Amino acid sequence: MKQFRWYLSLTAALVGISALLYLLQIAVFHKTEDTFFYMLQDIAFVPVQVLLVTLFLNQLLTMREKRVLLKKLNMLIGTFYIEVGTDLMKHLYRFGSDLSSVRAKMLVSGKWTEKDFMNARIALKNAHYDIDSRMGNLNELRVFLSEKRTFLLSLLANPNLLEHDAFTDLLWAVFHLVEELAARKDFTDLPKSDFDHLSGDIKRAYSQLLVEWLSYMRHLKEDYPYLFSLAVRMNPMDADANPVVRE
Repeated sequence: MKQFRWYLSLTAALVGISALLYLLQIAVFHKTEDTFFYMLQDIAFVPVQVLLVTLFLNQLLTMREKRVLLKKLNMLIGTFYIEVGTDLMKHLYRFGSDLSSVRAKMLVSGKWTEKDFMNARIALKNAHYDIDSRMGNLNELRVFLSEKRTFLLSLLANPNLLEHDAFTDLLWAVFHLVEELAARKDFTDLPKSDFDHLSGDIKRAYSQLLVEWLSYMRHLKEDYPYLFSLAVRMNPMDADANPVVRE
């Protein structure tokens, strides 16, 4: 309400100053017709000014702000994969009974083009993830994720992530898995229905984790080739991954 009153007062003051200046012009030069002619001419140009400012200039500024924000978001995403994501990909892979086709789509190299990233992303979104929560070590996964709980909460609290829906969904999927695992004291006597439920939670987090990792790798290739080189050599989906640079 106070802000509205402030805007109203400012509008009234500016209109009043404009009216006084026009009256002063008429009083000094005694050319009422010319004053109204130029005033109408100025008013006629207002829609064009609005068009230029709102549709073009404002759009350019918005695009620039989005690029700056996207760069900051990619820094956050990079921090996530360094701290949690890369190791989590290794943990969740152990719950898959046949993920060889998925692994093949993740073998990023320096020769990949924009089209390769796009095709791999589409393929991963449509891939079949055969996940079984009984195949891996749920206790080990729970310990790993519980250690990262504070870090995940700090990412979720970052307001900038509201601009990145896909990554926010990934964080919620991972955090939900954290909560599901933490809610169970033991995994030995769970019914099949509960194992199936956990399998679904793992599948949700894992599929989104891989898709967003590809987007992150594409960003590194475009903006930070040296970081991309290391990320390729340390690819968590590559069984022969090695940080040593070889010819």
